[in-house]
Amino acid sequence: MKKNIAIVGATGAVGTLVKKLLEAREFPVGKIKFLASARSLGRKLEFAGEQIPVELMNPEAFKGIDIAIGSTPDEIAREFVPWAVAAGAVVVDESAAHRMLPHVPLVVPEVNSEAIAGHQGIIASPNCSTTQMVVAMKPLHDAARIRRVVVTTYQATSGAGLAGDVDLLEGSRAALDQQEWKYQAFSHPIAFNVVPQIGSFQDNGYTSEEMKMVLETRKIFADETIDVCPTCVRVPVRNCHSESIVVETESPVSVAQARSLFEAASGIRVLDEPDSGVYPMPGNCDDRDDVFVGRIRRDISRENSLAFWCVSDNLRKGAATNAVQIAERLASGDY
Repeated sequence: MKKNIAIVGATGAVGTLVKKLLEAREFPVGKIKFLASARSLGRKLEFAGEQIPVELMNPEAFKGIDIAIGSTPDEIAREFVPWAVAAGAVVVDESAAHRMLPHVPLVVPEVNSEAIAGHQGIIASPNCSTTQMVVAMKPLHDAARIRRVVVTTYQATSGAGLAGDVDLLEGSRAALDQQEWKYQAFSHPIAFNVVPQIGSFQDNGYTSEEMKMVLETRKIFADETIDVCPTCVRVPVRNCHSESIVVETESPVSVAQARSLFEAASGIRVLDEPDSGVYPMPGNCDDRDDVFVGRIRRDISRENSLAFWCVSDNLRKGAATNAVQIAERLASGDY
């Protein structure tokens, strides 16, 4: 059955990608609305060969909408989501505004699609760094129950929006020319540098980005006993987040078993031929929807522990693709 769709934040980087994916994946769209701030009024966006004007995001805009996909800052989500729900829409919210509310399912379809059934008008999509990690964790958790995760992320500048990409490109040019660049998205130069801070520091010494990985992972797996020790780092890469992940399981899993589990899992592609230089990298995972896993090996420091490397496009699976997949499950009723 066709669904009437609204994309909120339609002119942003992720909103633009949501539009592209709905069309490419042949989502059963009846009517589509592109909603944004007054700044974008007058623009037209193409969808299925039609030029559709951008409309102002307000309560009236959600009348007749079945599913609203929001790609907005937290404060905007807190404003529009109640409007959409009151109008009868189900909101797939990509912001952090509703993720940890007890009554809001936090969903990665490959991991916990059954949680969709419990929605009360809002379904949250997780943080990009959490999303790729839990997809990779899922087959191991199902097989042997993960007890502990130690993860270090290497996060691309696109995760900080357009300003992050500008800082990387223009900051790199300036550095090569021995000139100054006034950074907008980052508090330290990102060109030829790594910054071990994403988000604000909390009282426990972890950043807000790191605590998202802890809390969201536990909620997605419905298991408060999973220990997560994250370190989130910004690196001078334009797109695709990389993660070094170590998992400790309740029962042993061999490297061969882990590889077979990854290969059989939905949404995962294994690139693991280290002798031939084959492993996931941002350069070979960009603009793709899968979570890529490689460098699978035994953790030689601990029993029942495996280490692996994981890369995924943070704008696609980490944001737009995950939201569209949730919307597809809503439209089909296949939870």
